[in-house]
Amino acid sequence: MDHDGTREAVRAFYDQHPYPPAVDDLDGYRRLWEEDGRRRADFHLHWPGTAYREGLQVLVAGCGTSQAAKHALREPTSRVVGIDVSERSVRHTETLKRKYNLSNLEVYRLPVERVGNLSRQFDQIVCTGVLHHLPAPEEGLCALRAMLQPDGAMDLMVYAPYGRAGVYMLQEYCRRLGIGHTDQEIRVLAVTLAALPPHHPLARLLAESPDFQHKDALADALLHPQDRAYSVPQLFDLIEGCGLRFGRWVRQAPYMPGCGLLAATPHADRLSALPPREQYAAVELFRGTMLRHSLIVHRDDSPGGGRPPRFDDDGWLGYVPIRLPETIRVQERPPPGAVAVLINRAHTDTDLFLPIDEEQGRWFDAIDGRKTAGAILERVMDRRRQPPERIRARRFFEQLWRHDLVVMDASGDNGESDI
Repeated sequence: MDHDGTREAVRAFYDQHPYPPAVDDLDGYRRLWEEDGRRRADFHLHWPGTAYREGLQVLVAGCGTSQAAKHALREPTSRVVGIDVSERSVRHTETLKRKYNLSNLEVYRLPVERVGNLSRQFDQIVCTGVLHHLPAPEEGLCALRAMLQPDGAMDLMVYAPYGRAGVYMLQEYCRRLGIGHTDQEIRVLAVTLAALPPHHPLARLLAESPDFQHKDALADALLHPQDRAYSVPQLFDLIEGCGLRFGRWVRQAPYMPGCGLLAATPHADRLSALPPREQYAAVELFRGTMLRHSLIVHRDDSPGGGRPPRFDDDGWLGYVPIRLPETIRVQERPPPGAVAVLINRAHTDTDLFLPIDEEQGRWFDAIDGRKTAGAILERVMDRRRQPPERIRARRFFEQLWRHDLVVMDASGDNGESDI
C-alpha cells in the first residue's frame, strides 16, 4: 500500500477495534493523581533542572479512547489537546470530556502528520504507541518536533523488536493464512492460539499479558495493518534525524549495566566504559525481552532543563529527591548484609532491586520530597562531614536515581537545605 492507503487502513482498523479498549470510569485514576507528590515527581522526570510549575500546554498525539481525557483530568490547570485519526476514539474521548466536565480539553480528528494544522506549540507532547503504526514514522515525529516549545519535553513509546519476536512470528502466520480482523476471525484465532506450543516465543506473553484476553487487544497485537519495531540504535537514529535529543528512559534501570545482574558479571567494567548509547544497545541485547521503549526526548536546541542530574561534583547535595509512587521497601528475606531492598513495582525484571543497610534505610526514610540531599545527610548523620561518608552517600543517592526509585529536582529553586 502507498502511504495514503496505509493511513486509511489504520484509521479503519481503529474505528473497528479501538485501542486501548474504551473505559467509562476514570474516578480511580483521578484519585490517584490528586496527590501533589505524584505530579511533582512526573514533572521532574521530564525536567530535572526546571522549577516545578503547572499550567502546561499538552498535546496527546494519537490519544485513543481515553489518554487525552486522563491527562486533562490529572492536570486540571493545564490545557490539553488530543488528536486521533479514529472517529470512534474521538467520540469516546468527547464522551469522557462531558462526563467529567473537562473544560481544559480539546479533541480533534487529525492525523499526526498534519498536527501543524493546530498552529500552536506545546510544553509537553505525548505520543505513545503511535509512531510504529505510521507509514512514515519520521514524517510524524518531525511534525511533532515542530510543535514542541524550545524547552519542551516529548514522551514517546515505540515497540522493541527482540521481546516481540513471538508477536511478529504470529503476525506472519496470520498474513500467510489471510486472516482478517472480523470478530469471527478473531474468535477463531483466539481458539487456535490456545494450542500454541508451550515453548513458542509468544506463549509467555499470552499467559502473562491481560491484553490478549480482549479481542481488540488481540487484533492490535497480531492483525494490525501497519506495525514495526525499533532497536535502540534504530530509535536513536530516528529521534536524532528529526532534530531531537535523548533525555532519559522513562524507566531507565533496565537499560543500565550498573543495575541488576549485569553489574556483578565480568563484563560490568567493559560495559560501563562504553558511551551511554552503546550501553543501552548492549543491555537491550543482553536482556532480550524488552517489548517496548518508553523515553523522554527534547529538542536538540533545548536550553537544557531536561538534561539528567549529575553526580560528579557536590551539586547533588542541593538536589531534592522525590520518591516515585511505584517505589516500595521490602524487608522480608533481604540479601546478606542488607536490612531491606527497594523496588520499583513498574519494573518487570526481577533482578532490578537495590539492597540497603541500616544507615541507608535512615537516609531513604528521610526523603520527603522537600528536603535536599544535603539537608537529609545533615540531619541523619548528626552533622558529621567525614569525606568517606559523603562519598558513600553520593553513591547511594545516585543509585536511587538510576534504579528509578526517585527523581531529582535539580533546579535549586526549592527544597530545604542546611548546606
